[in-house]
Amino acid sequence: MQADMFLTKLTSMCKRSTEKGSMWVTMKRLSMKCQARLKKMASKGEPVEYRCLVCATDGKRNISTSVAVI
Repeated sequence: MQADMFLTKLTSMCKRSTEKGSMWVTMKRLSMKCQARLKKMASKGEPVEYRCLVCATDGKRNISTSVAVI
């Protein structure tokens, strides 16, 4: 899901959960490459791009997006 759409749905999910219920937001760093490749890139001095997977749920609906980490 695109970041703008994720934020729109996250905002509406927050509004619903303030009236009743709860919600959870989780983040996980992703490398998109295997560990051996990451070590090889680091030893050569190449920049390693990480992404962050952001997920939110209210128990009924799940939304997620991927964000670049600098």
